[in-house]
Amino acid sequence: MSLEFPIGSKVRVVALPPYLKTAEPMPMLRPADVIHIGEEGIVLDRRPGGYWGVRFTRGSFLIDSQYIESIEKPSEPQSD
Repeated sequence: MSLEFPIGSKVRVVALPPYLKTAEPMPMLRPADVIHIGEEGIVLDRRPGGYWGVRFTRGSFLIDSQYIESIEKPSEPQSD
């Protein structure tokens, strides 16, 4: 099961995939060392197949949810 991330939320890389696919209209494969473990990015959109478009400092890439985790704390319910 893939995790869900709100659009615009911050995520952190927890493992590197074998390769990365750019999140462009004409995607290209890139080596995984373009990003590093612990690097933070912003979720741009949800793609089919459990992939997320994430913007990192060196570009936007499609990354599977198993390689990222949310770094934002969930909001606490308001008690009245």
